[in-house]
Amino acid sequence: MNDDDPILSEAEKALHARLKELQQEHADLDASIEALGCMPIPDQLMIARLKRKKLVLRDEIVKIEAIVLPDIIA
Repeated sequence: MNDDDPILSEAEKALHARLKELQQEHADLDASIEALGCMPIPDQLMIARLKRKKLVLRDEIVKIEAIVLPDIIA
């Protein structure tokens, strides 16, 4: 058995899965914001809403990363 691979509990696996979902959604929002910004007449209200949602997602990603990734003091 490889000691580098930690054994993950079901809760940790769920957190990792949720983290990947959030990161994908964050990337999708980024692409949407970029596409809306390239329109001839960009919808500034929609862009602002998407940016706000992206910030909320980023906050949630940071919270989950704090739980998942150990705080190692070298």
